[in-house]
Amino acid sequence: MKKLIEKIAQMQAPIVVGLDSLLDYIPEYIKEKAIKENPNPFDAAAQAILEYNKAIIDAICDVVPAIKPQAAYYELYSWQGMKALYETVQYAKNKGMAVIMDGKRNDIGSTMQAYAAAHLGKTAVGSVEAEAFGSDCLTVNGYLGSDGIQPLLGICSQEDKGIFVLVKTSNPSSGELQDKKIVDKTIYETMGAMCEGWGAQTANHYGYSAVGAVVGATYPDQLTEMRGKMPHTFFLVPGYGAQGGGANDVKGAFDANGLGAVINNSRGILTAWKKAGTDGRDFAQQARKAALAMKEDICSVIPQIVLPKA
Repeated sequence: MKKLIEKIAQMQAPIVVGLDSLLDYIPEYIKEKAIKENPNPFDAAAQAILEYNKAIIDAICDVVPAIKPQAAYYELYSWQGMKALYETVQYAKNKGMAVIMDGKRNDIGSTMQAYAAAHLGKTAVGSVEAEAFGSDCLTVNGYLGSDGIQPLLGICSQEDKGIFVLVKTSNPSSGELQDKKIVDKTIYETMGAMCEGWGAQTANHYGYSAVGAVVGATYPDQLTEMRGKMPHTFFLVPGYGAQGGGANDVKGAFDANGLGAVINNSRGILTAWKKAGTDGRDFAQQARKAALAMKEDICSVIPQIVLPKA
């Protein structure tokens, strides 16, 4: 989380690009080339996705601090898709970007330890330890309670990694459960308080812990509410752009230093070439333009980003 905060401040860009790289988002000329070169459809899909991702990363790595690949869109293309995910993570890290793996993992005990090692830590094979994916942060579902979170906290401290726990999600039906009350507190407020507790021992000198929270832009009142109630919890905010959230909807996620949140945009960046009405050969340049416009939009409504002194 410290690395992510510092990169956000350095670039004055509290944004993350979600690499939800479905084949529908990729220009035809890239897909046609991959299909021609690979008889196996999953090999072709993986080649097209990786070429597309690398070009997007090249175009944005100097203006966007982080990417957020959604694991499901790579699992969709079998083991070849997962290899493309691994190579995407490594490529982004080599370009200096932070990586938030969007896996929403949710389990307990040794199973959650395995997820933690796979995405944030190291895997032991004989006498050798190696990173399976090597992300900086992982999204997790906390609704199994502390049993599903505790296995992650040790790795967060040891490896300087972070997690983002689902608190108030951006989807339309989130209120069916998350808005229900337990006595006088909503479930999302209860989960937020748990995040503050889980992260209490991992705070960095910027005031935020290794335990972040997912709070959606599509519920701006709740977003502002939870910023006040979760002063030590950094937010990952989905819902900007294609889901309807705008700059004024997300401004409540930020503190007086312009910190406190990173705003995700996936389709709005990845398919900017479609909105521009081009043939897709300029998809990377269109993605960069969209990212810069998003940065300007959000920074126009929040304080200038300043790192607090230690």
